[in-house]
Amino acid sequence: MALFTGKGDDGTTYFFGSKCRFNKDTPLAEALGTCDELGSLLGYLRAKIKSDSKIILEVQQNLFIIQAELAGADKRITEEKVRDMERVINNIEKKLPPIKTFFIPGANETSALYDLARTVARRTERRVVALNPETRFRNQVSGISKFSLAYLNRLSSFLYAKARYHAQKKGKVEKKPTYR
Repeated sequence: MALFTGKGDDGTTYFFGSKCRFNKDTPLAEALGTCDELGSLLGYLRAKIKSDSKIILEVQQNLFIIQAELAGADKRITEEKVRDMERVINNIEKKLPPIKTFFIPGANETSALYDLARTVARRTERRVVALNPETRFRNQVSGISKFSLAYLNRLSSFLYAKARYHAQKKGKVEKKPTYR
């Protein structure tokens, strides 16, 4: 596969495995691009935070499944993958003090990177949800399965838990907004 063909110079693209061309500004192209952006940011986290590289790689693999599903492939996130993510979140949460307020991102570099990834994950979820609501749960090209959508929702919780964990691990006090 060539890195460029020049065919996209007119503002269109095709989704891998598809023969149809689509405008690059469609909601589906935006959802796929934001998912790709999240995967790249997670790649940076994986390279930077060796202790988390295994779980981050697993998340990146799952994002590829979601992208394939969005593009129309017969790939889906399973309920088991959602439950696995929930277990990981619960295990992290057990190590943290309860949440009583919002926290200002940036307790340390690692925590800040996880918070940045969390916001991109939330944007990814919004872009996917913005796809045609009539087909969203019918596994069509412009839709996504309920478990893939649930996984995206859990992903931002996972990234938030990791941000808090890495702040606590380094002995940093999470700053609360003063609203003044």
